[in-house]
Order: sequence, then C-alpha cells, then structure tokens
Amino acid sequence: MKEIVVAIDFSKGSLHALDYAIAFANHVKSNVMMVWVDSHTNQDFAFSAEVNEFREEAIRNMEEIMKSKKGQLKHGKLSYKLRKGKVYQEIANQAKYNDASLIIAGTHGVTGYEEFWIGSNAYRIVSYAPCPVITVRYDFNIGPEGIKSIVLPIDSTLDTRQKVPFTVELAKLFNADIHILALYSTSIRAVQRKVDNYARQVQKYMTDAGINHHTESLEADNITNISIEYARKVNADLIAIMTEQETTASNILLGPYAQQMVNHSPVPVLSIQPKEIYSISTR
Repeated sequence: MKEIVVAIDFSKGSLHALDYAIAFANHVKSNVMMVWVDSHTNQDFAFSAEVNEFREEAIRNMEEIMKSKKGQLKHGKLSYKLRKGKVYQEIANQAKYNDASLIIAGTHGVTGYEEFWIGSNAYRIVSYAPCPVITVRYDFNIGPEGIKSIVLPIDSTLDTRQKVPFTVELAKLFNADIHILALYSTSIRAVQRKVDNYARQVQKYMTDAGINHHTESLEADNITNISIEYARKVNADLIAIMTEQETTASNILLGPYAQQMVNHSPVPVLSIQPKEIYSISTR
C-alpha cells in the first residue's frame, strides 16, 4: 500500500487506531498519515486568539505523537495533516489527495461516548471514503501477528462479491485464512441458490489465488448479529463487508448493515463501497 490515513482526535480510541495502523503498515510496508480535523466554527470561540490557541495545541499534540510513535513504524514514513471542516468530508478529502489505499478510524462502539468526534463520525467516514476503511474498537487487542483470520459474509446482492479481490490481496499480505460465510436471510430457495452460487464463485477465486479458505452456510434474521457471532466463533481478526448489503426487517429497524457492524462489532470491520474493484499495490 502507498499510504494509510488515520483519523485522529487525541482520544484513546483514535490513538489505539493509530497503533493498529502502524502494526498494519509494518506488514504491508506503507506510509501512515495522521489527520486531525478542526470541526469548530468561528462562533464556537469568543475571541479570535482562542482559534489560534486551539490549533497550536493540536500541533503540539501531533508533534508529541510523532516523537513517541515514529520509531515504531519500521518501513514507511509517519506524518500528519491538520484540516478544517466536517470531519468525515475532510478525512475523505485527504485520502483522495494522497491517493490513500486505506483509511483506519477508531470507534467507541455502542458505549455512548460523545466526547470526541471519532466515535460519532466513524460510520460517516465509511460512507464518504474514496477507499476501503477499517474501523477498530478502542478495546480490540492488537496481536503481534496481525490479521490471521478474515470473515467474508456473502449474501444475495450483486455487489457482495466486490469485496473479494481486495480481501484476497489483504489475506496474501498477512498470510491469513478466509472464512466464507454464506448468509440466507430468506427461506426462498431461489435466493438461497443464488447465495450458494456466489459462494462457489468466491471459493474458486480463492483456490486460484492460493488462499486457505473455509465455507459455512447460516440462516440469518439479522446478518449483523450472525456475522459477529461467527467471527467470534472462528476467532477472526477482521470482518470484510460491503457498505450496502441485504435489507431484512430487523435491519430496517436498526439501520444500515454497515452502520450496525461499525457500531456493534468488537472485531475490526473492513468496509468497501460498491463502486469499483479496489486492489492493493505494494511498494
């Protein structure tokens, strides 16, 4: 990968995401850029001097992080950028400007944290991102071996297979196994056969790519819950999803599938927009 962008707001969650990004970058030999966004308006400050003080404090914090983390990045360059505007838009803009391969953002899950903007903007970052995004919970334990097991849910939507090439390349870089999870959200056999057909296509793709993989089929009233439960069962390090998946009755009530995954998954989530086939290019 050329560059990984990490959203930073100086919270424990975002600093944990930075540690995750550095560990990730050491495996794929990429640069890491930290991005902090000033989302305040002029009306938020009583005096103009406060604006400068706020930005200067952010710079000091970034410089401290640079000093403490720079030696941990083994192959690439660690840098930072300060931007102003809406958090999710500016993170996406910086990723576009840098032609970043990946964005990594921390999330507080469903703990109700609102003190910092990372937790409340994680799903918006996923929605606006021009590249794949990994969201990681503040309490996820980062193992020394990196990503060794990936869950790949497959449903009946046409776009569900678009995440396969990027996920396979990721598995190659980390020498990871992939668990294909065929999800039946309906009892209609024609739809289930479509899922089975997609799963067989994915199996062939992985066999041709030389990826060690396993396949399991499950019925799912709520594909979010089933995916998370299965990820726990196989001790997964990552769940790879599209940002648009099947809609079931429970999903309509709880919100979009990707939003549920970002908010609820204790396992890091790789989210890919159904726009194009992303790929990883190593330096």
